[in-house]
Amino acid sequence: MADFFLYISIFLIWIMLIYHAFLMLGGYLHSLKYREFKRTLKVSKKAYPKVSILIPAHNEEIVIEDTIQSMLKINYPKEKLEVIIINDNSTDQTGAIIDRYEKEFSYIRAVHTIPPYAGKGKSGALNQGFKYSTGDIIVVYDADNTPEPDAILNLALGLLKDEKAGAIVGKFRVINANKNLLTRLINIETLTFQWLAQAGRWFWFKMTTIPGTNFAIRRFILEELGGWDENALSEDTELSIRVYNLGYYIRFFPEAVTWEQEPEKIRVWWRQRTRWARGNLYVILKYLFQIHKLKNKKVVIDIFYFLFTYFLFFSGAMISHIIFVVNLIYDLKLSIGIVSYALLITGFLLFVTEVCLALSMEKKQYTTKNFLIVLLMYFTYSQLWILLVVQAVLLETKRILLKQEVKWYKTQRFKQPEEKGNSA
Repeated sequence: MADFFLYISIFLIWIMLIYHAFLMLGGYLHSLKYREFKRTLKVSKKAYPKVSILIPAHNEEIVIEDTIQSMLKINYPKEKLEVIIINDNSTDQTGAIIDRYEKEFSYIRAVHTIPPYAGKGKSGALNQGFKYSTGDIIVVYDADNTPEPDAILNLALGLLKDEKAGAIVGKFRVINANKNLLTRLINIETLTFQWLAQAGRWFWFKMTTIPGTNFAIRRFILEELGGWDENALSEDTELSIRVYNLGYYIRFFPEAVTWEQEPEKIRVWWRQRTRWARGNLYVILKYLFQIHKLKNKKVVIDIFYFLFTYFLFFSGAMISHIIFVVNLIYDLKLSIGIVSYALLITGFLLFVTEVCLALSMEKKQYTTKNFLIVLLMYFTYSQLWILLVVQAVLLETKRILLKQEVKWYKTQRFKQPEEKGNSA
């Protein structure tokens, strides 16, 4: 019986490994081709669309001024730009800082949420800010982001030139990547996610998931969809599915770059990623039983990917771990011991190859230090994910059974941004 379960777990794990290898190949090919699209973006400034940037901010006094300063450096005609910063029920100096810049710059607007719409989370804040926007293109940034000067230009003109794209997604980099081991691990994870999951899915399937920041979406699409789902903790993933269901795709365009701060303490990281996992579970449950109603059947690829990741692959990893631990204590008389070890070692090497390939696509990222961290990552950081998903499943199950209100956890910020490195 133990052999049977071990076979099942290895099979589930290898399906994910092979799929990720397929995606990484697509990501690599996209890294060679995406600049061709960049060359099509030369248009007259008179044709530039009006852009509204939405920045939700709740108790962000540590980082909000740096974010606003980056908005002042944006390379885009100011008469066609408005920056709407939503002070969402802050109890610190966030509101005062925003008000100060609003008085000085005509294209910056402060929106202060009021009850009963205040403090409902990011989706609620974005919906409030959207009401005050007038742009044809809506761009979203988190309050800890400092986009590069041409980021908005690339996002806005990207949508202008691609009529089939309902939204366009840029690339985000970690500004505090060298702070400690945790931020280095997050930096590697971030780069791998973007070149594997984002670029790879775009290359093969013309699909990308909207992230929480550095993306642009057409105004009329948001109006048709009724804005953001305020019950979704992963409002970006949920919005992506609805955009696809309208018949549009979401383009991944890494030429648009922003820099963001990542958690520097494991406790902050844990709470942030648990929220993400719970949000993705919400999306799975919301759409899994509505697949037959979805107009764009391509969305099924993403729904089943999330389902496989959070249930099947997760189950495979859990089973293999349990069998390994039990076999240390009690001899399960496994008949495929050598085969299973060979497959696990090969899987580890495939994991390392995929991550290193992602690092090689960014300047100064494929280093000896990062290579050694990747080796460590598999046995530490990646394994924490299993425990994290367990907690997310328990919390989401409890919320559903007890009909609890969705509560938003805002990621803690840290004041010590590192110097930016060079992006690819």
